[in-house]
Amino acid sequence: MTPTSPRITEIDRKLLRLLQENSRRTNKELAESVGVAQSTCLERIRSLTDRGIIAGWTIEVNPSKIGLEVRALIHVRLQPKTTESVHQFQHEMLAHKEVLVISTITGADDFILEVAVADVSHLRDFVLEQITSRANVTDARTSLIYEQVRTRIIEPYEFVTELDDAPSTKPARSSRRAVAERRPADTRRRTD
Repeated sequence: MTPTSPRITEIDRKLLRLLQENSRRTNKELAESVGVAQSTCLERIRSLTDRGIIAGWTIEVNPSKIGLEVRALIHVRLQPKTTESVHQFQHEMLAHKEVLVISTITGADDFILEVAVADVSHLRDFVLEQITSRANVTDARTSLIYEQVRTRIIEPYEFVTELDDAPSTKPARSSRRAVAERRPADTRRRTD
């Protein structure tokens, strides 16, 4: 495990999977599923959130059910490519309700935008008026999305996982009596 990677225990891993499957599960249901007390479960979820592993709680809306029947990927190339022009393009594109995701990428293109619109004419107008009309856009290619299949679960890498029952790095405090009780019988001091 790298020094900057967060500790992920097996219980954390199970909680992440359960919450990604259905984030509406109650704390009681989650605790029972992973075999811990409700207070422990709540503390684990708070820790995952505080450490930024759980980035937020959202719902997912099906665009086609709200009139956004056409989805597309738009590959965009800018010139000149400066930090300022990249940030400005990102900021301005995210302001448009049509844009679902903007990814800054390596390779021939600089961005891939995922958009959802009502129909093909809306898509054409968006590309022409909001993208190719920009002076610094040198190329834009659009691909319609026929179908999108994706995973709903993101699993942590194995190397960042630590077992819940791993020994603590803190030395345990114990009294002399407890230490004496743990010694084999023949090595205990005689007190008579």
